[in-house]
Amino acid sequence: MLAAGDTPADAAATDGLIKATTTQTFMADVVQASVATPVLVDFWAPWCGPCRQLTPVLEKVVKAAAGKVRLVTMNIDEHPQIAGQLGIQSIPAVIAFRRGQPIDGFMGALPESQVQAFVERMIGEELPDEASDLIAEAEGALEAGDAAGAAELFAELLVEEPDNVAAIAGLARARIAAGDLASAKETLASAPEGANDPALAAARAQIELAERAAAVGDLAPLEVKVSADPADHQSRFDLAVGLAAAGLRKDALDHLLEIVRRDRAWNEDGARKELVKLFEAWGPKDEHTIAGRKRLSSLLFA
Repeated sequence: MLAAGDTPADAAATDGLIKATTTQTFMADVVQASVATPVLVDFWAPWCGPCRQLTPVLEKVVKAAAGKVRLVTMNIDEHPQIAGQLGIQSIPAVIAFRRGQPIDGFMGALPESQVQAFVERMIGEELPDEASDLIAEAEGALEAGDAAGAAELFAELLVEEPDNVAAIAGLARARIAAGDLASAKETLASAPEGANDPALAAARAQIELAERAAAVGDLAPLEVKVSADPADHQSRFDLAVGLAAAGLRKDALDHLLEIVRRDRAWNEDGARKELVKLFEAWGPKDEHTIAGRKRLSSLLFA
């Protein structure tokens, strides 16, 4: 990111991939250089707020391209002639040059995903996805039981991409794992309006499960009741909810499936509906979701 008082030229010393140009050096920096490697020209001015938003995004994407494209910045206040020749009337504006000719461009401070897509079209290949790598690392930490480490990684990504739904859902799940349901709810509330993503739905289902498990309380008395009366479906149901919240997924499945086996219609099909909620909370790829769906199907359609 640009520090206070910096210009794109100040931020440009990155192994020759990014540099500032002038009217006098434009031919060498852009036209001639683009014969070998595509060049993005970022037309900006010190008074332009959106320019200061876009330039760091351009820099990040160009660095990720690892030499397959270069970035040249041009201050149109100091060097207006080239922008005028190209018909640029508002900034920020980005023009892509290849083999000495302008071939494409865009105006405005586009989000990183759109800038990345623009560069990928230029070079004909996908760029490394740093966000996906960070999410994978965070998911690994969460799976390993490191809720605090996972939360830190998800939060780090959200600083750069506040609307990243996968990171929002991941941070919420990390906070659920840490027992902080209030913060998990706040995190989910920050999701973009209208976002309808399975990851968000799964996090909400996990919160609901944790809240209901808290209401169930101590599981030992429930275990005693179920052992004494296997047909006590309510106690078995409450025990399953508590076991699921405690991470004992197979045991929770066993009890709910047992209710379905004994009395499918109990509590208006309550056991089957609870299984569906658990599958949503655990996600479609979880081994217990897969096994549970198979076992449920065998009971329902035998």
